[in-house]
Amino acid sequence: MTIAAVERAFKLLEALADEADGADLTVLAERLDLPVSATHRLLATLAERGFVTQDPQSGAYGLTLKLSQLAFRNLDLRGLPDAGQLVLDGLARATREYCRLAVVEGESLTWIARAQGATAGLRYEPPMGMGIVLHATATGKAWLASLPEADALRIVCARGFDGEGRTGPNALGDVDALRQHLGETRSRGYALAVEEGEIGTVAMATTFRAELDAGAPVAGTLSVAGPLPRMHEARRGEIAAALATAARDMAAIWPLRRRQIGALPAVSTEAALRVLPTETSA
Repeated sequence: MTIAAVERAFKLLEALADEADGADLTVLAERLDLPVSATHRLLATLAERGFVTQDPQSGAYGLTLKLSQLAFRNLDLRGLPDAGQLVLDGLARATREYCRLAVVEGESLTWIARAQGATAGLRYEPPMGMGIVLHATATGKAWLASLPEADALRIVCARGFDGEGRTGPNALGDVDALRQHLGETRSRGYALAVEEGEIGTVAMATTFRAELDAGAPVAGTLSVAGPLPRMHEARRGEIAAALATAARDMAAIWPLRRRQIGALPAVSTEAALRVLPTETSA
């Protein structure tokens, strides 16, 4: 299979990931700007490998669960979701909002775990499969602020400020605004995005390191997000404190879980919890 065919196959998988009820062959061909015959061959190959299935009645093509299974297998090997979930659940209880864990992968971030802390009223719960728009999210800005400024600006400029149309009304639109926000993030100790990612939402985020050593590399981010009326300015100090505590907790547990996937014997969840500092109260 040529490189072009591999790229087309990945684009086809990405297109199907956005179709809960599947999509017709002609629709997929138009979206990918490919001949119907070529699109059909790709679908047939993916179906043979178990990644795609066709509805016998409607004829629509859709993804199977094989991609999800592969993703979870990989995450299980890394020991990431369960390591983060211990701390993430505590952060959700403390803030009573939607919390997410993202990890650094090259020059990007990937969400790998979430916890819903809202028990009443509006519940903010966006999909986990969407990519992170770095300059328009608290998660992205928290990580960018941890980088040398030149690197942060280079990464964002290479991607552009349009965010593929997935930004809110207050999204940053130029380098000067981004530089100012990153400076404020460093001074404040956490990133803030007010209607930058989505209308009516506020998010706060901070980074955590791969271990408690202040010189350790940044391993990922923790974020708290919710509706604007509930994530008002008066609450942000409380949420920032919960984020800071969760970041320390995550740094404490991260090396333990990394060792678990090596040659050392597994450590129980109870043992992992015993290495955590005292959980933040709501």
